[in-house]
Amino acid sequence: MIGAIAGDIIGSVYEHSPIKTKDFPLFHPRCRFTDDTVLTVAIAHAILYNRPYEKSLRQIARRYPNAGYGGLFINWLFSEHPRPYNSWGNGAAMRVSPVGFAFDTEAKVLAEASNTAIVTHNHPEGIKGAQATAMAVFLARKGFDKKEIREQVEQRFGYDLNRSLEQIRPSYSFDVSCQGTVPEAIICFLDSTSYEDAVRNAVSLGGDSDTLACITGGIAEAFYGGIPKDISEKVKEMLAPDLLTITEAFCNKYTQRNNNSF
Repeated sequence: MIGAIAGDIIGSVYEHSPIKTKDFPLFHPRCRFTDDTVLTVAIAHAILYNRPYEKSLRQIARRYPNAGYGGLFINWLFSEHPRPYNSWGNGAAMRVSPVGFAFDTEAKVLAEASNTAIVTHNHPEGIKGAQATAMAVFLARKGFDKKEIREQVEQRFGYDLNRSLEQIRPSYSFDVSCQGTVPEAIICFLDSTSYEDAVRNAVSLGGDSDTLACITGGIAEAFYGGIPKDISEKVKEMLAPDLLTITEAFCNKYTQRNNNSF
């Protein structure tokens, strides 16, 4: 989970100023946490306290109305009677990493990933993007190698993961869809050599950088057994106190059984 948050922060400054290189300062002076972090923490909050995903999403996100949500989500967030709005956007995938860390069977991961999505993103592509991301985190956490992760995600979800970053990067542009974000984010992980390298891959595509790096970062954390201490310490400095408290509680309960990243 902390890997997803770090990816969001690192990628935040390039969301509207895309770059096509891996050579950039890891934490730009203007980096910040965005809606990707807020909603990831909200999902963790729901899991920690056994609350409905909708309630935690609305409770936590309303504290940060200027975090960078899309227009449809804003309407849902402040609606008196919220209803899912058939979205296929990548917001379903960027917030789901806690599911991959918290649950211990494929069936439960798939079910809970769907449950996190359908409160807003009930389009089949939105649900699929959330499930694929959570499953990649789960498989990485359980010790599957990259070949196995690639094959299982391709077979189950139909994504084309047999492309290289060199093939994707030149023509890739800003894309808010799950179908145009999740496969690329997984490839950024598959083509990486470390957590940091995975996040640099994601930012270097020049797309929706914070969300790409958020999705990639969660998977890379699970696979590489955590994130470097200097990165986690920087995240601690930048998170708001209430978000940090939830993040620490979640990591203490779930992710530290696999690594010591937080």
